[in-house]
Amino acid sequence: MAPVPDDHDVLGAIVAASRRSAVERERRDGAAALERAAAARTPDAAAFRAALAAPGIRVIAECKRRSPSRGVLRPVYDPAAIARGYAAAGAAAISVLTEPAFFDGSLAHLEAVRAAVPLPVLCKDFLVTGRQLLEARAAGADAALLIVAALTPPELARQLAQARDAGLAALVEVHDADEAARAIDAGADIIGVNSRNLRTLAVDPAVFEQMAPRLPRGVIAVAESGLRTPGDLARLRAERYDAFLIGERLMTTDDPGAGLAALRRQAEEAMPA
Repeated sequence: MAPVPDDHDVLGAIVAASRRSAVERERRDGAAALERAAAARTPDAAAFRAALAAPGIRVIAECKRRSPSRGVLRPVYDPAAIARGYAAAGAAAISVLTEPAFFDGSLAHLEAVRAAVPLPVLCKDFLVTGRQLLEARAAGADAALLIVAALTPPELARQLAQARDAGLAALVEVHDADEAARAIDAGADIIGVNSRNLRTLAVDPAVFEQMAPRLPRGVIAVAESGLRTPGDLARLRAERYDAFLIGERLMTTDDPGAGLAALRRQAEEAMPA
């Protein structure tokens, strides 16, 4: 388990660890077996997009054991069971945190979720190499997270192209106007606005309102982090956002599936008539 860096550049530390790990796996394992495993899967990027764009309160419900900001969220962690609860509660899709050093994640968690539910599955990690995208596909993902702050513009364009080649939808995460412009220029069609600064871990919910006018209407917009109440979801759904990625709020409840069901029901009731 990696500690939070003293210099508070959490994103930089995680990305560096992610690159080193991917290079080591490539050196150790080569590509042939991974390519065969990826070829055996049939991801459904269109299902992921459609699930987020459907009417109503659409939630990408997250399976996550730990976070750098909160520590261990769920000491007893069974991602497959959690995912089944989310599916029963009407989740649009399931996000699985697979980063190991800072989040206690694993591609094995994604594989377990894929085997447990029919919903679209998002691989949420710090994906900075093409190999990682193939690993996500091989584990059963339909979509992958790409973080603009973790990638140079050429890297972002390359990762988007490689995600398409792998048959994966890409949720492209931004935190400010400059990153949103880069995502749009690169051709992102699903953009997630994260209210958490990944360098400092501070959350600023005002980012959602600031960013909404900057997202083109043809783009599926996802709000991420800092979503606590049904009113948050109802307000942002009415303003611009198509879907919501929610993790910590659900993972810290006794029953994440029941928590999601209640959140969705109350948010729907709070929507304007």
